[in-house]
Amino acid sequence: MALPVIEYSDQWGECIVRSADNCTEIRWFDSTAEMSGNDFKSFLAAFAEIVERAGLSGALVDAVQFKMDMAQMSMGWRDEHIIPRYNAAGLKKFAFIMPAGMPAIGAPPSREGPADFPTAYFGSRQDALKWISA
Repeated sequence: MALPVIEYSDQWGECIVRSADNCTEIRWFDSTAEMSGNDFKSFLAAFAEIVERAGLSGALVDAVQFKMDMAQMSMGWRDEHIIPRYNAAGLKKFAFIMPAGMPAIGAPPSREGPADFPTAYFGSRQDALKWISA
């Protein structure tokens, strides 16, 4: 079984290729409390490049420690510049691991914005990886 490989790491988090789980992963750090909108965009661009290179069908974001002020996020930028790259890379499933109590946990997977793939929200890594591999 292939071990996970950290492809990118900085003060905000890590981008990991998990071939055995058929996914690429972002693992955010709590240092994201100091993350700017431009830092977020740069990190997502690095992750998109890894998704393209890896050629795996799943993506996983461990957002349990993600602390960035949501007002700094530009979902429109993500929809315009990142999601098309995920689509072109052939992503089939996108999963988030969220902190307990997040209302979307357990909701049926659905396509968000211009994504060609469903996104689902989970309270545990095990559940997220099980869904990705199903």
